Amino acid sequence: MAKINVKDTEIVVFKKEQEDYISLTDIAKVRDAENPSQIISLWLRTYNTIEYIGLWEMLNNPDFKPHIYEGFKSESAKPHFWMSAQKWIKETDAIGLVSKSGRYGGGTFAHSDIAFKFASWISAEFELYLVREFKRLKEEEQKNIGWTAKRELTKINYHIHTDAVKQNLIPKELTSKETSIIYANEADVLNVALFGITAKQWYDTNPNLKGNIRDYASINELICLSNMENLNAVFINEKIPQNERLIKLNKIAIQQMSILQEVEKRKLLK
Repeated sequence: MAKINVKDTEIVVFKKEQEDYISLTDIAKVRDAENPSQIISLWLRTYNTIEYIGLWEMLNNPDFKPHIYEGFKSESAKPHFWMSAQKWIKETDAIGLVSKSGRYGGGTFAHSDIAFKFASWISAEFELYLVREFKRLKEEEQKNIGWTAKRELTKINYHIHTDAVKQNLIPKELTSKETSIIYANEADVLNVALFGITAKQWYDTNPNLKGNIRDYASINELICLSNMENLNAVFINEKIPQNERLIKLNKIAIQQMSILQEVEKRKLLK
């Protein structure tokens, strides 16, 4: 679960089958902090709400029961009509609303499409702030996804590279600290060949940045780095000295980056 803050109100958001659901209970507290469930029921009993959430279900839920929905829609015009989230879910097999029990994280949640509609009923101003904060949350998620994708890309040939180092460059009698130095040294061969600096030089230049030099590399650089890990493993297995490998890898890095950048330019021109 994630949380967003909208006009000093904390609102929970969670994912269900890759869809975002927002707490209606938290939104309703803006109107009545003591009885949010009653506020939700007041909204659910209106004809416009029943019509909207029913149409949403027909568009997104193949198991939805439209005949039950039609009955509720007709009933909603009568003064005695009352609706709760639990009743709507149970009677129609709806998926747009979710009722969760529990002291922490419990309450009524709705798909973001429906939650925004509820927020607009609470207050047009609140809806606008909610949409803004929700967009900000999604942007942060995309950044995190991009960061994770980059990290995964660097792992493609990582184990091939470290195994070559282990089999060819690390004597069995070395301590774990000495072994780590050799691994770091070989990682820096790739760093210098591609980025022109060692990991320590990058840290010294960027003391306030999280992560390491590879976390801030472009996709093209990471593709090139992955290829170089594989090639350096081959060179190590062939017993090529480190200084010669560095020269070879640097030439390859220049060539591959040039090709990748040219491909990117062609795509942009299209």
